[in-house]
Amino acid sequence: MRDAKPALTKQIQTLESLSGVSLFQRGRHGARLTVAGEQLLPGATEILERHDNFCAEVTGIRKGKAGKLTVGFGISSFRLAPGHVAAFRCQYPDVQVSLNDMPSALQFRQLTEGQLQAGFVRLPAPEPLESKILAEERLVLAVAQKRYTESAGAAEWLQMSQLLLLSPHRGEGLSAQTSRFLSGNNLTPRTVSAADDIQTLLALVAAGDGVALLPAGVIHILPAGVRLVVPEGEHTTWQTGIAWNAQLKDPVRDNFVNMVTVG
Repeated sequence: MRDAKPALTKQIQTLESLSGVSLFQRGRHGARLTVAGEQLLPGATEILERHDNFCAEVTGIRKGKAGKLTVGFGISSFRLAPGHVAAFRCQYPDVQVSLNDMPSALQFRQLTEGQLQAGFVRLPAPEPLESKILAEERLVLAVAQKRYTESAGAAEWLQMSQLLLLSPHRGEGLSAQTSRFLSGNNLTPRTVSAADDIQTLLALVAAGDGVALLPAGVIHILPAGVRLVVPEGEHTTWQTGIAWNAQLKDPVRDNFVNMVTVG
């Protein structure tokens, strides 16, 4: 306690030296603020409050309880991802969360570059990313309701219809899965056409322009006039999960990943 007053006096003297004005008038009855001191007091108080707020913000970010979280997802995690994000927001209300729809290949690239913190993706994930399996996805064949018959299987539909595909640059994983499925089951569509997004493919299917091999997650955005047929054979399923870049230190992301993978 004896050192407190001299230390405070030194701090005041240092502040007066830096400001170039006398801040206190010292007398027999103690020290009082000068006119200059009174003028500078509100600003000094604001600086201290901002310092306290900054320290609190740093503590929140360090503990993963504040900050920002950017999460990617695709059609296969159409319901899974928003559910986990909603639960995370309830537990960590001070974290600003953004959920972005993008292909797995783009998520992998942004995760590696540090632009994305976590992603619900098609597995496996490339190095140096880490991942955890959450579910299994499968191919389905979207066909026009007006042409649907229970007697026709996926193979018959593919042989007698134009196959509508998602452009490879918009869905590398789905494109590769489709190729493996067709090759592995000796299926050759009559004709093939491509579109740049799944909604367009579904609209073309509903219009009777062809059939489309898509992830089963499209059931959540299925338009009127489209039915789904489950194909049999090899290469019809794959694993999905969450991926992240553990090389980047990120407490907010770690809290989210732990919630998703551990519960």
